[in-house]
This record gives sequence, C-alpha cells and structure tokens, in this order.
Amino acid sequence: MHAIAGLLRITTISFALLVPLPLGSNTVDQAQSSTIQQLSARHVFDAKVAIGEMLNFGKSKYGERRIIPITGGTFKGSGIEGLVLPGGADWQLTRPDGDVELYARYTLKTSDGFLIQVQNRVLMHIPRNEGKKEPYVRSVIDFEAPSASPYDWLNHAIFLGTLTVPPSISKENPYVIVSVYQLQ
Repeated sequence: MHAIAGLLRITTISFALLVPLPLGSNTVDQAQSSTIQQLSARHVFDAKVAIGEMLNFGKSKYGERRIIPITGGTFKGSGIEGLVLPGGADWQLTRPDGDVELYARYTLKTSDGFLIQVQNRVLMHIPRNEGKKEPYVRSVIDFEAPSASPYDWLNHAIFLGTLTVPPSISKENPYVIVSVYQLQ
C-alpha cells in the first residue's frame, strides 16, 4: 500500500508540473525586436565514408527498410582529420510518399587518437513532376566528443550536413561524401 501511495504522490506531482501557468503575453513586441538574427554556417570537414552491401528488409508498416554497413573511410577539415572506423551503419526507411529517412551512427578516430561518436539524421527528397531538380539531401548531425579533448567544441554546437553519392568508379569500393557545417 505504501508503494501505491508513493506512486500516486509522484503521479500527482508530475501532473502538477505539466499544468501551464499564465506567464504573460506570448506575442513578440516588434518595437523591442528591431533586428532578426541571420544564420550562417562554416564548413567543418568532409568525410569519405565507405559503405558495404545493403541488407534489404522489404516493406513494413512504415515503408521499405534497409541497412547499409559503414566499413571505414576518412575525414578532413581545418584542424580536424582522421578515420571513419568500421562498425557503424546507416538505417534507411523509404516512406510511402517516396522520401527516404536515414539514421547513421558511427565513430570517428581523430589523427591524434580521440574517438568521436556521430549520429546523423538525413532527409532525402527526390522531386517528382517538378522538372529535373536536384534531390534535396540534408541532415542534422550530433557529435559526442570527449570533454577533455581538443574536440569538446563539437559538443556545444548545432551541425548540419549534406550527403553526396558520387558516380560509381569500378576500381573503387562504394562510398558517400558527408559534408559537415557548423551553424553559427
């Protein structure tokens, strides 16, 4: 009975925290907000990510699922470079509307030995019935770098990316190019 009473107390407290409190107007005063901040981005690095053979799960209730193993690669930018370690993967879902959602998770090893975890969420939209427009391929990238490293700054910013699938070169294993930008 005491456990149930404690659970009820926690539930009641949690519910009370979710009740909105009147804090004033939700409108923006245009006179006080005279400038709108413009966003820009700086190039951080490009990664050449080697990929393995696709595993196709087929259609599910959400669309068609695939996994593409990440088998290695390299990355290089201003003040940061190293290897893309094998062992990651790119989980893909082709939605019923034809767009593709990608979720890639892998590890970078910098040239000075630090490991950085990467999570990359990508949206790929191939325009249909809109002429010959280029595909829209953009991503949001999250880095987890060691706090006591020269790469701690990766933990404290928003990163965007592009993904390019180059034409096949018969002598080279398949790869993609991920270009990473830090939102300023």
